[in-house]
Amino acid sequence: MNTSSASETREISSRLIVAGIVGIVVILAAAAILLFINLPDANAFNMRVERLFVENDDLTGNAEIKLLEILAQSGTAFSDTLSSYRFVIFVLLVFATALLIAAVAFLVLLIALNRRMGRIERKGIEVNSLAIHRDQKAVYLNDFEFKLTDAAIETLSVLAEARMDDEVLSGAEIESVISGRSAADCDEAAGATRIKRLRDTLGNQMISELLVKNIARKGYMLAIDKDVIRME
Repeated sequence: MNTSSASETREISSRLIVAGIVGIVVILAAAAILLFINLPDANAFNMRVERLFVENDDLTGNAEIKLLEILAQSGTAFSDTLSSYRFVIFVLLVFATALLIAAVAFLVLLIALNRRMGRIERKGIEVNSLAIHRDQKAVYLNDFEFKLTDAAIETLSVLAEARMDDEVLSGAEIESVISGRSAADCDEAAGATRIKRLRDTLGNQMISELLVKNIARKGYMLAIDKDVIRME
């Protein structure tokens, strides 16, 4: 049921995105059509000058002919200028369309990323494999390699073994397993310090905070599936 609902939500979201992009293109196309329709005709000035020539055959003086020639040249210049304006407007509209579509795409990506981060925060990291190599002092988390100190390797190994047994360890119990002493003789703060150092060694705050979960009044555990853990 949840899978079907999620699929329907994704399908609706995809349709809304496509509809939004199509709407942007349609609006800009309509604006471009209205703009070009209302622009004056590039040959309007030339047509008026030509009409002057036709309707005024008696303009035969040198000054009058020179004036008509200047008007004709001005009409040609106006026509060329208006044509260049049309091209510039067309380019700006195409550029605006591309920017708006890119903005919508980036907005969708940001929303998807935020939702993804929200799911990670709620469920923890989706770990496909966690391999602990004590001899190499390295941990492979999915495709990421982390070089750890001996103390951090020991702490992570204890947490991994506890996770495979479905156990939650307190700070005192973690210190007890590592030091070999009784849990009653160990300080809770010592185990908490080891957890802090492990998180500091992992470096990435998101990974360290979500990988090692702190369960209130119970202790610490790895927030991953126990079946993905391998220890060597």
